This record gives sequence, C-alpha cells and structure tokens, in this order.
Amino acid sequence: VQLQASGGGLVQAGDFLRLSCAASGLTFSKYTIGWFRQAPGKAREFIAGILWRDDSIRYAEPVKGRFAISRDNAKNTAYLRMNSLKPEDTAVYYCAAQYYGPTWYEYDYWGQGTQVTVSS
Repeated sequence: VQLQASGGGLVQAGDFLRLSCAASGLTFSKYTIGWFRQAPGKAREFIAGILWRDDSIRYAEPVKGRFAISRDNAKNTAYLRMNSLKPEDTAVYYCAAQYYGPTWYEYDYWGQGTQVTVSS
C-alpha cells in the first residue's frame, strides 16, 4: 500500500487549498481514509476521516465548517478541501488508510506528508 499526499503550499490567511491523497496497491473502496497534521513541536493530530463502509465523516473541532474530506474510489484518491485557512493550520499534512477501518482514528498505512504554510 502506498499513499502520496500532495497539494500543499504557501498561502495567505483566508485562502484555500485542496490536498490530494493518491493511493496505490490497494482496493481503495475497502479502506477508511484519514487526514492528520503535525505542526512543529506538536504531536500529530487527527483532522478528518471518511469511513469505507458508508462514507460517514468526522472532523476535528478546529477545522469543522472550514475543511471538507471526500473520496473518489474510481480514482483511488481522497481529498481535503481547506477553506478559510489560518496561520494555526500551518503543519505537515498526512493522509492515512486502514483496511476495513471501523473508526476514523486508527490507521496502519501512512503517506509521506505535504507541507501547508499559512502566512498572516
């Protein structure tokens, strides 16, 4: 299983970005997908997840109403649309996958991360 996160960059506060997570070596529809982030000096934190079985979604409180997770099983790709970005959203963003994952929070497979930097 390989996950490739992309789409990060340097933006200004209030801008948007869309991250992509391209997956290979798996039957994508059978995997729960999650997005996490890690800011310098901080622990990695859960951002959003989408379950394999019914596409139900969960968001972390800091991003509710601003971020949107989605998936396209035909393209083996998941997305994270990030609106109204804030400087505190600056972090390395990771996507993750779990085979038949029953929850939004636990994953075995991780991508390499993409840097998001939001300037004020």
